Amino acid sequence: MDYVAQLKALPKKHDFFIGIDSDGCVFDTMEIKQKECFCPAFIKHFGLQAASKYGREVWEFVNLYSRDRGCNRFLAVQKALQLISERDVFAERGMKVTSIPALDAWIKEESKLGNPTLEAKVKVTNDPALTKILAWSQEVNKRIEETVYGVPPFPWVVKSLEKIRPRADVIVVSQTPVEALVREWEEHKIDHHVNFIAGQEAGTKTEHIKFATNSRYAPEKILMIGDAHGDLKAAKGNKALFLPIVPGHEELSWKRFFEEGAEKFFAGTFAGAYQAELMREFDAALPEKAPWQK
Repeated sequence: MDYVAQLKALPKKHDFFIGIDSDGCVFDTMEIKQKECFCPAFIKHFGLQAASKYGREVWEFVNLYSRDRGCNRFLAVQKALQLISERDVFAERGMKVTSIPALDAWIKEESKLGNPTLEAKVKVTNDPALTKILAWSQEVNKRIEETVYGVPPFPWVVKSLEKIRPRADVIVVSQTPVEALVREWEEHKIDHHVNFIAGQEAGTKTEHIKFATNSRYAPEKILMIGDAHGDLKAAKGNKALFLPIVPGHEELSWKRFFEEGAEKFFAGTFAGAYQAELMREFDAALPEKAPWQK
């Protein structure tokens, strides 16, 4: 399915456009997905059993508690391996963990970082390292399907969607596989609040917004809502506004958006002091350095 073509063909029905991340932003699924699905499979496939405690620390820092939170899963592997290679505790336990050149090269050449493109790459190259990463990613998807269900949207999300939907074109902007996104949004019967659900198969978050807006909306009328710096990057890449859903304070962030942020966006008073105040809270919640690096 050509998701990019579908994004580019989305009709413009309103003057305002809003992109919304899903995991950790709309749904409180980041903890369960990372701790119960991604991390155990990472330790298993990358041979970190002898230092699982420290492997878990690294994985959770990258994906939950740092400025890399919410990044594409393959970028997360790349970052986690880098941090592991820098931690003495792994070498002290006789473990030599390094970067994977084939992964680095694939990330550099491919913008749609997902299982379909990785499967195609493995089929052509039969590279053992990429084959291992694909097996990890496939297991992650299976674990998520079996484990993650019954997790409703954060309080104030549905009210916010109901408030913005009549006045803005709204899409999901995520690096989660689209199959999982559709399953979650349909499970909780909120998929009708958005025009489109974009996952990793449609490219980066920056590209999602670019394709969907296609120079048809004024930058000050485009808003990205997210809980991670990747969402902020997507906003900046399109000269759009950004509303942070602050990790650890998600309910308060959505309540504030419902009560004041949405109206400020539609009134043209969101930029400036108001957005700067939100960003200070957001930056404080996601550090650049891990505790063991300080």
